[in-house]
Amino acid sequence: MESIKQGMQGPAVEDVQTRLTSLGYAIDSAEAAAQEFGASTIAAVNAFRAEQGLEAGDEVDSACWSALVDASYKLGDRTLYLRMPNFHGADVRALQRALNTLGFACGVDDGYFGPHTEAALQQFQENVGLFADGMAFQDTFAYINRLHHVWEGKPSVVDVEAEARMGFARAASVLESWHIAIGGEDAIARNVASRVWNIATATTDGSGIVLYDESAPSDVDLVIEIASEGLPEDAEPRATIELAQCNNLPLRIKTAVAAATSKPIRLRIELTGITTYGMFTSSDAQTLAVRLLDGLCDALSD
Repeated sequence: MESIKQGMQGPAVEDVQTRLTSLGYAIDSAEAAAQEFGASTIAAVNAFRAEQGLEAGDEVDSACWSALVDASYKLGDRTLYLRMPNFHGADVRALQRALNTLGFACGVDDGYFGPHTEAALQQFQENVGLFADGMAFQDTFAYINRLHHVWEGKPSVVDVEAEARMGFARAASVLESWHIAIGGEDAIARNVASRVWNIATATTDGSGIVLYDESAPSDVDLVIEIASEGLPEDAEPRATIELAQCNNLPLRIKTAVAAATSKPIRLRIELTGITTYGMFTSSDAQTLAVRLLDGLCDALSD
């Protein structure tokens, strides 16, 4: 492309000025009205190039223009998905930062929509009950924006090995303040659910966790549905956490709860790949129950 530089005037200059202004760079109002590449535009271009690590200069050449376009994208401006060449820009970086902070690790937020970002996005979509196709449409952006109070301003890179046992008093406080119904779809899932109930009841006499068989009660805050298998392909999407693929359960639960739009909140916990008939012991069930209850208490403790 031909460089846009000092002395030029017209729509191309106006486009540069508009993008720079949207990024917080100051452009003289008279200069902007005249669509003139003058002193304030030169200063803004110099500052932008320095911030982007580009070679010093006061022209908008092809490298500067590409960086300016990338920096101008806001989350939701376009549909994001895995393609070649990769989507790249500030909107991709914002998506990656949100996913990382919400507990869906996609690596360093480098602004490039690669396979790790697609996988993290699919996990997020599944977690909040969207169709997990790895494509960020407006429905996905709506959930990301709804959860801005959870991720905005927080460090991007999360410790995906951060699961830890809750303190007794803190866990008891959560169990006494939340009304939770928990049940299982099959024998193994019901075994795990009953163990969660047992541990919760042993933790405090005031536990708000109840067991259900076929139909979950509606007068609770949260319904936990445990299943040994994934949903059928023709089933409606719902907020789901696949335990075998999750190393940060409290964050995943917190995200699902914060994203819920109706009460009671409903969350499906899948044991896919963990439970196998004939190979799943009572010790395994107890370990899963402890992990689930710890994750619940940690997620609901704020």
